[in-house]
Amino acid sequence: MPIIESVAVTACEVPLDRVTSFSTRTVSSRHYGLVKVRSRDGHEGIGFCYVGSRAGGILKSAVELLLAPLLIGKESHQTEGLWQTLYQEALLQGRAGAVMRALSILDTALWDLNARSVGLPLHDYLGSLHRESVPAYASGGYYLDGKTPAKLGEELTGYVAQGFRAVKIKTGRLSPAEEEARIAAARDAIGPDVLLMLDANNAWFDLPTAMEYMRRFEAYDPYWIEEPFSPDAIDLHARLAARTSVTVATGEIEVGRWRFRELIDAGGAEILQSDAAVCGGISEWRKIAAYADCRGVTVSPHWFHDLHAPLVAATPNARFVEFFTDDQVLNFRRLINNQLQLRDGRVVLRQAPGLGFEFDEQAVRRYGGQWVTVSTPA
Repeated sequence: MPIIESVAVTACEVPLDRVTSFSTRTVSSRHYGLVKVRSRDGHEGIGFCYVGSRAGGILKSAVELLLAPLLIGKESHQTEGLWQTLYQEALLQGRAGAVMRALSILDTALWDLNARSVGLPLHDYLGSLHRESVPAYASGGYYLDGKTPAKLGEELTGYVAQGFRAVKIKTGRLSPAEEEARIAAARDAIGPDVLLMLDANNAWFDLPTAMEYMRRFEAYDPYWIEEPFSPDAIDLHARLAARTSVTVATGEIEVGRWRFRELIDAGGAEILQSDAAVCGGISEWRKIAAYADCRGVTVSPHWFHDLHAPLVAATPNARFVEFFTDDQVLNFRRLINNQLQLRDGRVVLRQAPGLGFEFDEQAVRRYGGQWVTVSTPA
């Protein structure tokens, strides 16, 4: 059994080539937290997350000072016990945010290490339903200076040409009329048979405002409206879901099975976008997905396709992987040595052991990463 010998952690800041906007914020760089968990027999698992647009060192400190020492000398297959130990230790420092993301990436690294230790790709180690590929949607449609509705339509046409049968765009930054013009251009570009997802990134603060937009959007048959409100406004999600014909999706920055249970039980989402790098790692993500399955709720995880493709492949109620075709927004691509491939709008699963890729150490250094290793138990 693999015994954990060391944990290494670093943080990287990767600038965007072009300043990019969402409904409520503008981003010029991405901060990522990276970990490597090594066993005495030479196996190594990796974990990673998006920390935000600044202050990636907060997560690095949470790993180094709070959580990593608790793993040294422990057996890596005890994922449930180790998760409970880390969670109990983090109760006072934070059950969400950077501390939970630190826990999440350590848990992910343990699953990666364990799959590598037995020579299985992660999707097979988890018990795969799909062994070759999984369905994906193209994520894009961000706000850029000079990007007209016509140019948005051209972007989406490019995704459809690559084989995608589902695409997502941002919404909520502009006036209702301006947003309707963007969505009309999007639907015209992709035609009636391609799914169109809308992502508001917490744009609205009350139901009347949300409905002012949704009444305009409904005519264009969106597949879902994502993150219409703050993640803490579960009641508003439920009230919106009861008033619009568009399915509500959310959960990308939500944490823990308990909050997801509250969200589902309130009727606040029929599609969960739980992110294993945010919610508590692979261990917690699987619990959330299982509860959702019991309630007839589907899962289409947020963000990192490199992490979520194998999870979708092993989850009965998972529908889509969110896929970014270039590194303009998800520039984590620059930090790894092996990119996922597409075939007919589906993500081709890696067949190498574990997650199937490594960090590109030259790139890590280029973007400010300096590994700190913890090898002494708490």
